[in-house]
Amino acid sequence: MAVSTIYSTQALNSTHFLTSSSSSKQVFLYRRQPQTNRRFNTLITCAQETIVIGLAADSGCGKSTFMRRLTSVFGGAAKPPKGGNPDSNTLISDTTTVICLDDYHSLDRYGRKEQKVTALDPRANDFDLMYEQVKALKNGVAVEKPIYNHVTGLLDPPELIQPPKILVIEGLHPMFDERVRDLLDFSIYLDISNEVKFAWKIQRDMAERGHSLESIKASIEARKPDFDAFIDPQKQYADAVIEVLPTTLIPDDNEGKVLRVRLIMKEGVKYFSPVYLFDEGSTISWIPCGRKLTCSYPGIKFNYEPDSYFDHEVSVLEMDGQFDRLDELIYVESHLSNLSTKFYGEVTQQMLKHADFPGSNNGTGLFQTIVGLKIRDLYEQLIANKATARAEAKA
Repeated sequence: MAVSTIYSTQALNSTHFLTSSSSSKQVFLYRRQPQTNRRFNTLITCAQETIVIGLAADSGCGKSTFMRRLTSVFGGAAKPPKGGNPDSNTLISDTTTVICLDDYHSLDRYGRKEQKVTALDPRANDFDLMYEQVKALKNGVAVEKPIYNHVTGLLDPPELIQPPKILVIEGLHPMFDERVRDLLDFSIYLDISNEVKFAWKIQRDMAERGHSLESIKASIEARKPDFDAFIDPQKQYADAVIEVLPTTLIPDDNEGKVLRVRLIMKEGVKYFSPVYLFDEGSTISWIPCGRKLTCSYPGIKFNYEPDSYFDHEVSVLEMDGQFDRLDELIYVESHLSNLSTKFYGEVTQQMLKHADFPGSNNGTGLFQTIVGLKIRDLYEQLIANKATARAEAKA
């Protein structure tokens, strides 16, 4: 069992670190007090090591759904911290803790408006604090993390986060700062094409929120320069990219309801073996048998091939179209290898468990589930490797 000790001191605008001893890890981390300019330092020691996963994507691109699929793979429902701020962005399950990187905004909604910057701009975010706290959690040290309140747009008092077995940091900038990037054991980027993002936003904001087409276009265009400058370049560092594109099965489709989804998997990543279709390393196009996989118009098509992505060798698995019956997905699953499942049909079981999640009838749900299983396998290999290393060190 991990044992924590908490001490408090006061300091001005600085973070102080203590030298770690062999028996415990110690670190000072500050937390802001919204009413003052002071920062209150908290010393917390805790004996546990944490695996860190980074998930990057723009707002409204499916990070929350992905997180629910991922935590489900490890078991236990993810819930906000018990007895804490009801507006906390943190989700905690038996194995995982998911931190929203919006909590590291250095400017609240009104500060950003005053300084004319968006939340995507690095100037609106505290990367020093993000690095210090992710590093502390990775080293088994609890932290008091700030909370960005999405309801009020203000920075709330901090919450205590204990180091979990798996820490997921999700948001706009998990791979932007090189220091934070180096702490990641695995990284994913959700890459939603402009055409699909626009179609999704129109469907949501016009149908559900009563926005005009002109206001939606203006909102997208206002964010685009910062997205292109600060968010999109992070995909070059990702170990896996889920790319969502318009279908090629319907000529000139602009509704964004039928999708072509590509799972781009970097080769040579430790503890991660890319999934493949039929024959590893080959180039394959496959239209599944219509008697074994029910698909309404326009049908369904898979592709698999080796490729190059930002000068990295990758394997790419692609699904275009959507299926009508999730229980038939086991037919597709049986043709995929390196899934890191624990039993035959586990991918299909996970998909059926969350049939009501967005994307469950197309490649977004399928590939998010597959990546979740691969992360579980990566975690188990990392833990086994560390246990072996400790045993050898004692021998």
